[in-house]
Amino acid sequence: MQTKRNLIFAHFMSHSVAFYTLGCKLNFSETSTIGRQFMDAGFSKKNFNEGADLYVINTCSVTDHADRKCKKIVKEALKFNPSAYVVIVGCYAQLKPKEIANIPGVDMVLGAAEKFNMLSHLQHLVKEEKTRVHNANIKETVDFIPGFSLGDRTRAFVKVQDGCDYFCSFCTIPLARGKSRSHTIKQTIKDLQELKNTEVKEIVLTGVNLGDFGVTNGENFFGLLKEIEKMDFIERVRISSIEPNLLSQEIIDFVSASKKIMPHFHIPLQSGSDEILQSMRRKYLSDLYVNRVESIKKVMPHCCIGVDVIVGFPGETEAHFKETYSFLNELDISYLHVFPYSERKNTTANKMKAVVPNSVRTERSQMLRILSEKKKRHFYEQFIGEVHQVLFEDKEKDGYLFGFTQNYIKIKIPYDPMMVNEIVSVQLDEIDLDGLVIGNTINTLINA
Repeated sequence: MQTKRNLIFAHFMSHSVAFYTLGCKLNFSETSTIGRQFMDAGFSKKNFNEGADLYVINTCSVTDHADRKCKKIVKEALKFNPSAYVVIVGCYAQLKPKEIANIPGVDMVLGAAEKFNMLSHLQHLVKEEKTRVHNANIKETVDFIPGFSLGDRTRAFVKVQDGCDYFCSFCTIPLARGKSRSHTIKQTIKDLQELKNTEVKEIVLTGVNLGDFGVTNGENFFGLLKEIEKMDFIERVRISSIEPNLLSQEIIDFVSASKKIMPHFHIPLQSGSDEILQSMRRKYLSDLYVNRVESIKKVMPHCCIGVDVIVGFPGETEAHFKETYSFLNELDISYLHVFPYSERKNTTANKMKAVVPNSVRTERSQMLRILSEKKKRHFYEQFIGEVHQVLFEDKEKDGYLFGFTQNYIKIKIPYDPMMVNEIVSVQLDEIDLDGLVIGNTINTLINA
């Protein structure tokens, strides 16, 4: 029976696969790309709880307790099909392949250079054998593999860059994904054409260090944006995240005049203390960050600005944290993504002394999350009573439909199937108890 089963795998006939993705939008983009390879090979895609023949788990090294999460997902997968094959890929798989190979039930571990060739590796997989590990040195990962996710028909996360040449003292991403790389602008535009016949209304440009696009071929991210602006079938474009030192004035000015690129920037800060920024080995200091925010708001007062912050970095004193809090409180930003510092092996920060207790990290995280809610509400309040263009998503929850304005205000309206995946003029009426904006479509107002 086992021999026959392996022969079926070798010929990719009549088998099912399910996926689970941890981490960033880039991981979701890559999972979708791998998923399409399986569909093309004749596999059927199942939901996680439907007992697939093969489970592919795409992991992250940034999230806390990657080992515990991976073990839990493997265990859950085997509950639904005890004889299923389990393959682990992603950043955790590149960094800790031997650790993953010891997890009961894992059949194969594929590193950064191997995950997109998964189908060829599966041909030789035998369930009873020792876990197979294919994990080349990250220095050998030099090819750029594009991809996009289609979680719903409204939006696609499009991978246009991978890897990072920065070595921030807290980060393992360069070790997990390799050096910065991308296709040329011409090839990237060709890649985007794959979305032409879909129902996607908005694309989100993603990468590890997106602003570093083109670094290996003499091009740049600004040049890519100019070419994307010319693409007729794309209605909306968002920039997922861009480093402040790579967010040039020409990009800011271009976005302010663009008909496609949304007035929404997510700009990592990590700390408002210059001393901590230097310890983190970031490529900027706080004055440059202030300059970028002020430059954006000068030409786009309505622009949404999101910020990444790490609290509890080694050596962060109470004075450092207060400096960060005051810095953010005074800055004209819209929301925060707050991360308590998490130790990572093979990073400089992991060797630093003056470790901040976890209880203090938690307390500081909570303070900044409360600040984030205040910032977001203040940002939303500025637009109550105005009419904005909202792209509604293909999801209904509790009788409501949800969508986002161009400047990333989350809107809810009573469910209306006619509004699904449509860009609609909506009047922003009030903020509800959940912190979302209740809207009325202009057509509803006219017909009232």
